[in-house]
Amino acid sequence: MSGTIERPALPYKLLVWLSPGFPVGAFSYAHGLEQAVDDGRAHDAASVQRYVTSALRHGAGAIDGALLAGAWRASCEGDAARVADLVELAAAWRGSAELALESGAQGRAFLSTVRAAWPHADLDRLAEVARSLGVLPAYPVAVGVACAAHGVALLPALEAFLHGFAANLVSAGVRLVPLGQTDGQRILAALETDVTAIAKEMLNAEPETSFASTPAIDLASMAHETLYTRLFRS
Repeated sequence: MSGTIERPALPYKLLVWLSPGFPVGAFSYAHGLEQAVDDGRAHDAASVQRYVTSALRHGAGAIDGALLAGAWRASCEGDAARVADLVELAAAWRGSAELALESGAQGRAFLSTVRAAWPHADLDRLAEVARSLGVLPAYPVAVGVACAAHGVALLPALEAFLHGFAANLVSAGVRLVPLGQTDGQRILAALETDVTAIAKEMLNAEPETSFASTPAIDLASMAHETLYTRLFRS
């Protein structure tokens, strides 16, 4: 149609890898949101949206975007030593044990499934590096290596990954507060600008010079470790 700008279609692999149905167990993690709901700090659509926006802009969203971009670039350049450095850095870059589990367990599940269905030597090397270091491969690093290995461009990979992170938190909020499904969709609609902007900002991000500043989320995650009744693992 005249006057319209067509965006390239998302690669099929991304639609599969970062869909809610991909077996990484994302549904079992809430990134500290369950504790925030228990504390009364997240209690309606507006407060859930603020929580997710903070996580995206100033917390794991920004950090994971930088890690994904760094792993993608290193893999494209065939820099195995750099990938190993990022695996080690990502393993140390979590504010609590639960947030480390959230990233590492999903990364391990993602890597295992992609290796089985979309095999590639770079994925095998990533699994071996993580094993030799005695750590779990962080989710964004695994996604970055997989995307580079299979020719998925960086920008759509970042957009899809960040959307998946936000969507999973919103889904947790819908169940925890609880919110209606329409409220959840309104939050996701409002987050579109943030996800798109952050993805573009992360294109040239360097993990070593990136930082997070979400102490309330880290503290919520730490408190969640001893929350008596829990639906989620983080």
